[in-house]
Amino acid sequence: MDPKQRFYNHFLESVTVLQDLIDELPSIASVGGERQEAIDHILASIAKLQNEVSDAADYTPSYDRKQYSETIKSLQDKLNETITKITPKSKFQFRRKTDHVDMGAPENDPRLSPGSHSRAKHDMAIASSIVNPPSAMKEDTLSELPPKDTYKNYNEEMSRPSASSLRKPSFSAAKNISISNHSGLHIILPSSASRATSSGSLTDVKNCIIDMSIPTSSGSAFPGLAIKNVSKSLIVGGRVNGAVHITGVSDSTIVVVARQVRIHECSNVDIYLHCASHPIIEDCSGMRFAPLPKPYMTDAEEPEENQWDQVDDFKWLKAGHSPNWTTLSENERLSDDLWRSVVPGQPGVSVEESLKKLGIPRR
Repeated sequence: MDPKQRFYNHFLESVTVLQDLIDELPSIASVGGERQEAIDHILASIAKLQNEVSDAADYTPSYDRKQYSETIKSLQDKLNETITKITPKSKFQFRRKTDHVDMGAPENDPRLSPGSHSRAKHDMAIASSIVNPPSAMKEDTLSELPPKDTYKNYNEEMSRPSASSLRKPSFSAAKNISISNHSGLHIILPSSASRATSSGSLTDVKNCIIDMSIPTSSGSAFPGLAIKNVSKSLIVGGRVNGAVHITGVSDSTIVVVARQVRIHECSNVDIYLHCASHPIIEDCSGMRFAPLPKPYMTDAEEPEENQWDQVDDFKWLKAGHSPNWTTLSENERLSDDLWRSVVPGQPGVSVEESLKKLGIPRR
């Protein structure tokens, strides 16, 4: 099948999935941030599809690209219309009840707040409320975090029994992201976690798929990231402005963008990497390196030289190449289709099946 037809089939399948997800929004509970997380996932998927259309420009005619763009626009319109329909109207009625209370007194007009003296600002606030349901706005307001003692235990929340292995913790009430002590889960961080990227850690994880790329894809990169005690898992670490420390990882695959990467006591790990300096390994074996997959590339990575294959082994002092690491040839690397279809999760597919598709553990 030629690339043009293959992309056309992929595009149609993606659009069908997104339409179904949008249709399901009204049935998702708005409490606990579940609906907002579903909306975040749809928005990220639409953005990813838009990037794929741009990537396919080399082999798709201009007419097809125009049709793809119009279809994506209709998806965005459908999503906005659905959000507007499912936004609770009673809360807006409640706010306007005070319209009947001495409107001559500015202090009784709920539309006027300190620093706001125009109807235009009021209208903008209402428009914002329509796009983002009030419950989600309260949970995800960037200007104010709840007191420390009200922070949620997201690890405990993710560990609760559920019919599905998929978890999308918002981390909207947290200052940093810490994921630990999980097995057999598919964890995807939504965009609401972008406020919690002051630091990141991922420890004691087995047989999991964890994607942390969405909250760090638009400028909110981690200053640093620690990955420790991970086995038989896929970790998409997102973007890190500083150093990534990877310790005690085995039979796994890691994807990350970083300034520095230090790897200790790891074995049989595939690392897909964009690194601004030489990666360093120590007390490691069976390490395989590859460049960052195209689906995770952003404009920020383009200008920088990627030193993914300039690995320094601090425990190999002899002349010649260290036997503890090698590069993955192009035919050994996972395809872009796998990154795009498996990592976001597939309906009815278990974590074990997804890991198998991704070649984890290595055979």
